[in-house]
Amino acid sequence: MPPKDSLYPQDWFRLAARDFKRVEHLLNVDDPEGAGYHLQQAVEKYLKGFLLSKGWKLKRIHDLEVLLNDALKFEKAFEKYRSLCQKITGYYIIDRYPLPAAPMLTTEEVQESVAEAEQFIQRLKGLTK
Repeated sequence: MPPKDSLYPQDWFRLAARDFKRVEHLLNVDDPEGAGYHLQQAVEKYLKGFLLSKGWKLKRIHDLEVLLNDALKFEKAFEKYRSLCQKITGYYIIDRYPLPAAPMLTTEEVQESVAEAEQFIQRLKGLTK
């Protein structure tokens, strides 16, 4: 039987911070697809940590927009990050599933998403009890 996932927000934030460091490293070695994947992983974990701090029941899900919908129940201002969540969820798909004629990510695209994600992450962390 697999071990149970932690329900402690700080555990999720710790893993998210590790994923975020991987984003920076992968961008430095010109791997935007890998960086995009780890950006999705970082935002997913920060969202889950935030939600767990609000009493949310942990779900095994990778779609950031679905997680954002749950987060909106606690903070309506997160709506401004919907397009970011949609875009970053796409990064996860590009790296995990072979798609015919899938457009390649550019370093610039991922860097732009990183800048916006940093704002979102700070808000998530700041509103976690």
